[in-house]
Amino acid sequence: MSRSSLVWLIGAVLLSAADARADDWPAWRGATGLGVSAETDLPVRWSATENVKWKVALPGPGNSTPIVWGRRVFLTQAVDDGKRRTTMCFDRRDGNELWIQTVKHDAEERTHRDNPYCSASPVTDGERVIVSHGSAGVFCYDLDGTELWRRDLGAFQHIWGNAASPMLRGELCYLNCGPGPRTFLLAVNKRTGKTVWQVDIPGGLEDGGNEKWIGSWSVPVVVQTGDRTDLVMSFPHTLLGYDPATGDERWRCGGLGRLVYTSPVVGDGVIVAASGYMGPSMAVRVGGRGDVTESHRLWRTDRAPQRIGSGVVTGGHLYLVNEPGVAECIEPKTGKTMWKERLGKECWSSPVLADGKLYIVDQAGDGHVFRAATTFERIATNPIGERTRASIAVSNGELWIRTYEHLWCIARKPV
Repeated sequence: MSRSSLVWLIGAVLLSAADARADDWPAWRGATGLGVSAETDLPVRWSATENVKWKVALPGPGNSTPIVWGRRVFLTQAVDDGKRRTTMCFDRRDGNELWIQTVKHDAEERTHRDNPYCSASPVTDGERVIVSHGSAGVFCYDLDGTELWRRDLGAFQHIWGNAASPMLRGELCYLNCGPGPRTFLLAVNKRTGKTVWQVDIPGGLEDGGNEKWIGSWSVPVVVQTGDRTDLVMSFPHTLLGYDPATGDERWRCGGLGRLVYTSPVVGDGVIVAASGYMGPSMAVRVGGRGDVTESHRLWRTDRAPQRIGSGVVTGGHLYLVNEPGVAECIEPKTGKTMWKERLGKECWSSPVLADGKLYIVDQAGDGHVFRAATTFERIATNPIGERTRASIAVSNGELWIRTYEHLWCIARKPV
């Protein structure tokens, strides 16, 4: 066999392996962290009885999103008012519980009543699943539930608690640790849990402790610009780009508010970042170095609707659903709003894009499907009648919806 043929064969094998895992949903917002699925035949209609493959009762409320790998579905869940923090694994075929790991934590940790403990979603690479339980620590298990390592990162205190999910890339697991007086961006070796690098971020109270809390609940995303890879993170007042291997700062752009709930959204050479609590939003052109506020910031709005869920960029447009339940289509490069329509009730979820459609669930438990297009087109509204603040997970033709009462598997009925 010639060398060129061997190279082609190896590439084909690697591509086939990647395709074989294309139906997994290994992290909050999927494999890319951007809420995009390659699937094309997902159900668009369901209810509490229609197209329900199974549902399983959960022991309490929770905001984390399930993740899926192979036949396993993973979910974090707090029990006994956070004194027990669990990682649960279900069989995707029938919802049977495969295993559960429980961590006890009796120390006081503040949070908001709308943000139950264990709001961070798990992440997996197909060999291990990593979960962040706030002040109770970070834990890593194999897919059968055997603990591989744990890290005690100390106590985190914020009046609204924590919720940032871990993110995996290569050999590293990235964690936004905070918010609160102790806030830092951490990279650990995914096999051992040992720290590779740490960047400390100013946290706590602004203006000398007058109860103007600051903080970020954002999850970092990877941005590829030519042969350069940046780890991009939204922190109070600033959007930052880091070297993923070392944590060295490459660029920064000012303009965000003191509270950041959403994660950065990337597409078409533009990064869009949004503050929470009706704070500013802005867009930054990729590829800069140093302070790029003047050179790369494309636009900034002083005030925007309350935004908790992150958006999706496709076809040169950003689609998001604001907390009051209003969907919006925006041009990322200009900030121009193309349309704005009432979708449903209040919404904390982030949309998932699949086959030109956007899927999202509002707090009333209504699942909405609408077209990713420059004119608003509602495809379906699907009620299940249970409070929901998590996002939808997508895998192999099925949808997973986590409510305050159940984990639901939605699938088309066989013909």
